[in-house]
Amino acid sequence: MVGVWAAGADGPARAATRTLPLSKSLPDELNRALKAGQPLVVMVSLHRCPWCEEVRNNYLGPMHAEQALPVVQVDMRGTQRTVDAQGRATGHDALVKAWAVKVAPTVLFLGPGGREVADRLVGGSTDFYAAYLDRRLEQARKALAG
Repeated sequence: MVGVWAAGADGPARAATRTLPLSKSLPDELNRALKAGQPLVVMVSLHRCPWCEEVRNNYLGPMHAEQALPVVQVDMRGTQRTVDAQGRATGHDALVKAWAVKVAPTVLFLGPGGREVADRLVGGSTDFYAAYLDRRLEQARKALAG
């Protein structure tokens, strides 16, 4: 659970917060993912978005850390610099506009050339999120396999 406090012997303890790397160069990030036989998972997030924290902390963060799932984060309103899939310098906010993402979190699954290889996962409802994420990853991996 995100932001849950529990009192222990040493005082309050907070649930672990996961971080994901911010995209700096989609071609490089894609290349590493594809060499590993994986899609590049891109999480479009928004600062202080509780659903984004839920997806990052409980799904994508653990998969990135424990299973080496290639994941990068793009800040929906951020002006951080990156390189798009075609090799052009751009900002995170411009990528979000180019992808026509309207809701955070939105998770994209990218393959060669930055092409989406599975349906987007939009929103953060936790009811069946793990199953939806697993299905999208399976769809993306099948598309990459050919």
